[in-house]
Amino acid sequence: MKLSLHGRVGAVALAGALALTLAACGSDDPIAAATGGAGASDAPASDAPASELSGELNGAGASSQEKAMDAWRAGFQSSNPDVTINYDPVGSSGGRQQFIDGGVAWAGSDSALKPEEIESAKARCEAVDIPVYVSPIAVAFNLEGVTELNLSAETIAKIFRGEITSWDDAAIAADNPDATLPKLAITPVHRADGSGTTKNFTDFLNKAAGGVWTDEAADDWPLQGGESGTGTSGLIQSVQAAQGTIGYADESAVPAELGQVSVKVGDAFVAPTAEAAAAALAASPRDEERGEHDIVVKVDRTTTAAGAYPLILVSYAVACLDYDSADEAALVQGFLGYIVSDEGQAAAQQSAGSAPLPSDIAAEAQAAVAAITGA
Repeated sequence: MKLSLHGRVGAVALAGALALTLAACGSDDPIAAATGGAGASDAPASDAPASELSGELNGAGASSQEKAMDAWRAGFQSSNPDVTINYDPVGSSGGRQQFIDGGVAWAGSDSALKPEEIESAKARCEAVDIPVYVSPIAVAFNLEGVTELNLSAETIAKIFRGEITSWDDAAIAADNPDATLPKLAITPVHRADGSGTTKNFTDFLNKAAGGVWTDEAADDWPLQGGESGTGTSGLIQSVQAAQGTIGYADESAVPAELGQVSVKVGDAFVAPTAEAAAAALAASPRDEERGEHDIVVKVDRTTTAAGAYPLILVSYAVACLDYDSADEAALVQGFLGYIVSDEGQAAAQQSAGSAPLPSDIAAEAQAAVAAITGA
């Protein structure tokens, strides 16, 4: 990795004034040449002073954050053309493994490091999870003439287990009396790759579906067979490809032509929105067994809080607290510092419809970024 740094690293890095050339998750070139490219107008330009940072920084991981990554790149683009940040959307589990192996400086993950992964990472550094992105996971379907459906967690679990196989099933009809449901086979679609979105989805089914879903939360789809797609974009393409399909993905990635499910929470059905995701996050506790600056949220999947949508993902930046190189630490610190800043969170909200980090979690995330050091 070729890096150079000029001036006072700490102040510059925490200001987050970077410019990125970022191959965002699942995108061919989301913001071509940084001027007028796709997504460039979706985020406010950074008003920070020009950075003196320069170099190249590599990351890998979750494919769910494509639009947020577009916005974060656009926010940096005019500040410093001398920094290049590359991101490979290999999926959450692949990104975490590359980080542990030392192949990338940081990883994006829709699930936090497992205890055994933290232990494995010790050969490299003290690794931490820093929340950067909160978004609803939409249960999306392709059914002509139907754009909205109400489904309970139990019904969703039975659909993905193959126990409910037709769209006119009585359980679906009971919660959707005004919908015209065809006698058409249901085709569930899951992620083919290791995915934090899958882990969050299966965690929700395991905890909220009343015992219907017996498999534990996992990055890899636990059932054999069935239709699948690689990455967020691959899953969406599989759902789009045929009538009767249903899948799960970050809500920001679901195109308008697909329908979305409102999930039963208490006695109400709640749609996947940023506000509903924020309400679910507010109802969820922190994992108190984590170390200082390792900020992990234990999402309450069974909350009945009014307006909460508990099928959410909290996406993390997986990083070292102590890098071997001061230059690398400064670039990671600057990049993540922008993402967790008010400006970075607002850019993601505007572009991807994500929920901004709550003020208390944002403050903790900013403190964790500030604690990053380099030899």
